[in-house]
Amino acid sequence: MKKVGLLTAAMMIAGMTTVNAQLIDEKDVTVTLDLQPVLQLDMSTPDQIEFVFDDIDEYYAGITHYGATILKVSSTVSWDLYAVGRSTGTNGPEFWDQQIDYGNSNPNAQPNLPLSLLELRQAQANNGSGAATGGFADYSGAFSPSSVPAGGNSLYVNGGTNTAPSANDKYIAGHAGTSGVAGQDFMEGGSYMNQNGVNSDYYYVIDYRILPGLPAIFPMAHDADGATAEDLVSVNGAGAYAEPGVYTMYVQYILLEDQ
Repeated sequence: MKKVGLLTAAMMIAGMTTVNAQLIDEKDVTVTLDLQPVLQLDMSTPDQIEFVFDDIDEYYAGITHYGATILKVSSTVSWDLYAVGRSTGTNGPEFWDQQIDYGNSNPNAQPNLPLSLLELRQAQANNGSGAATGGFADYSGAFSPSSVPAGGNSLYVNGGTNTAPSANDKYIAGHAGTSGVAGQDFMEGGSYMNQNGVNSDYYYVIDYRILPGLPAIFPMAHDADGATAEDLVSVNGAGAYAEPGVYTMYVQYILLEDQ
């Protein structure tokens, strides 16, 4: 009787095990994550910024357009931002395009006005300019008075090429260099959308100034690093001045991944 009882209990346990057995069928799906690098530059600005010099005081003091351009950056990678002066090249790649000539026949009147005569000022200083080696790391300095010609705000010009500014030249944010340390030669990824507005490293307000001087030689025009004067007398000799007329050019803002 004891043996039969043990066998019956064993059969009951075996039956319970069979009833509670778990069936499993598995299928897999592959999930791919593709994080594409994103560089986005948003710009708020008038389609055209006009400088009309029709008063003698304007020649002497210049004309300034405050807050004319606002730049907002969003990026998933380290980045640099710079401005460059460009034209269609009808007068040469480093000069304004002359659209209208008012007919000044004086041989000293020059139609080739350097793009660098346009001055920029950024309200927020460049916090990634630690690798800069030139006299001016960015455009954050105040505009100089006409009595003290200086190249601290002269627009960078590269002769119509795609050459970025060197370590000697001005950037709006970041800079040329290979230190690999944030704040030395690049800005870290981020966005103006989650920063502190106008005090952010991702938000820049740009002023523009042109100061012709008397005579109109544009004394603030300097080369890319601000070291060499490019005013009309320095380039063309004594007696040179700007030929009256209508001229156009454009400023290109370039946001690029730091290398």
